[in-house]
This record gives sequence, structure tokens and C-alpha cells, in this order.
Amino acid sequence: MSVKKLFLLVPALAASLFAGAQNVSDLIISEVMPVPDSTSLVDDFGARNGWVEIFNTSQGTVNFGGCYLTDDRSDLRKSMISGLDRSTRLGPRQCVVFYASGDQSNGTFYTSFKLRRGTTIYLVSNDGRTLVDSLVIPSDVPAGKSLAKFANDNKAIVFDECKLSDPTPKAYNAGGKTESGARRLAREDPHGFTLTLVSVSVVFCALLILWWLFAAMFQSANKKHRATLAGQDQKKAPAPKGDVNGEIAAAIAMALGSGSEDEVAAAIGMALDQWLSDTVHDTESFVVTIRRDGQSMWNNKALNFRNYQR
Repeated sequence: MSVKKLFLLVPALAASLFAGAQNVSDLIISEVMPVPDSTSLVDDFGARNGWVEIFNTSQGTVNFGGCYLTDDRSDLRKSMISGLDRSTRLGPRQCVVFYASGDQSNGTFYTSFKLRRGTTIYLVSNDGRTLVDSLVIPSDVPAGKSLAKFANDNKAIVFDECKLSDPTPKAYNAGGKTESGARRLAREDPHGFTLTLVSVSVVFCALLILWWLFAAMFQSANKKHRATLAGQDQKKAPAPKGDVNGEIAAAIAMALGSGSEDEVAAAIGMALDQWLSDTVHDTESFVVTIRRDGQSMWNNKALNFRNYQR
């Protein structure tokens, strides 16, 4: 490696180490349960042990690999957290649980000591000397209860209250609440009846709203269709005729004034009858056109036969 690259690499490593040390200071011991009971958290091996919860109060990811947990102020490096495990990166506002099994060979998230009442738990930085946070375990902690720090300021994440509570491992303690909404619902409704009722109600309301919308759309479309049909009927309807009585009177006057024979008068009368019975397909001024149809007797050949006397 060249000297120039070495000079560039050293400051970068120093800056990363400094940044890592600064981020570790954002970790706190948020909850500790020293004495488990039959309802306590079960570890990866099916055992129930005391546990220590670490919480990241910052908005960035913190790598706590290489830090230490201890219950002895004189031995700050009692239980080292492995720095080779990539799961030691803790996201913003996230927490992680360490099982105090007394056997650190079980894995990264196991301590080499067991929790005891009346002791103090320390979180030590990766330098093995700097105390990051601590929590004192009272000597009268009941079995199955935990000692938790609560954040009364959810925006600033200021944990200024520490008290006994029901255990909430891997859950954010805020506003004095001892358990999350999901855990409370699981405790109060273990069979899921409330959740089922809420889900069915939501689905039913959604279907009712959809039915109402489709019904309104159908009515609107039906009204438009009827209006369109009405408009078409108005266009197809024949225009009203003029003064029918006036035209009849004029035709009769013309027939009588011409001095026509009786046959002509009969023809005029028949034409007027055809026109009044709406069998005329064309009307013009002073002209009457008779339309042939099956009901007309003008083209009935049977009426043209001569009747001979027998």
C-alpha cells in the first residue's frame, strides 16, 4: 500500500471509530426482568431466564458490537457482546433483548451472568471503560415483573421515569404505558372475537357503501336513458295537422260548387272518410291521396263481380 493511500485511510478509520463511539452513547438499558415466572419470555432454547432490554434513542443505526454488559462495577468487561455478528446493528427507536442465562456460549444475545435482585446492571462502551447506562434492580422485585424506563416525551425520547411494570420485551415504553396496544388486545381478547367483529363490521359497511353507490349510478343512468327515449319519441311523432275542419269544409265547398255528378260527390266523400280515418299517407293543399291497404274497398275485386239473376 502506498504512503498516500495510508494517509487517506487512517483519518477515515479514526472518523468511523469516533462516530461509532458517539452512537453507542445513544443506547440505554430500557427494561430489566430479573426473576422470570411461568409466563415469562422463552429464549431460543425453550428456557425462561431473566433478560435485559437495550433501546436505541437516536434517529440513526447504532452498532453495539464490542460493547459489554455486566453486573459488577469492578469488572466492566464481564460479558462482551460479539462484534462479528451483523445482527448487532440496532435501528432507530428499536430495542433488543439479551437473555441472562449465565452461559454466553449460547449465542450473541446471551450474557455470562444471571440477574439477581439488589444488583446494578451496566452497559459499557466498546472501549471497556466508559459507562453508557445503568439500571438498579430493587431487592423486592416480584417474580414475573420488570423494571422499565418510560419516555414521557415521545418526540425527544426522554426516559425520565423508571418503575415496576408488566414485562414488555422488545416493545417501546412510552407515555407511562406498560404494554402496547397489540399486547393489550391479545390479553383482553385471547380468542380474537373483538378483532373478528371489527373486521366483519368494516367489510359490511364497505359493501353497504358500494351497494348505495351502484344503486345511485343505476338510477342516474336509467333516468338518462328514459330522457333519451322520450326525446326520440318526440322527434318521431308526426307534426300536428292544421285545421282539419277547415280543410274538410273547403273540399266540400269545391265539390258542391263544381256541380259534379253523384258519383263524383261519392268519391269525394270516400276520400274524406279515408283521410279522416288516418289511412292517407300524403296530404297536400287541395289534393287527397288515398293509400292502398288491406282494409280499403277500392281494390276489392270481389265487389266487382256481376250478380246474375238465376
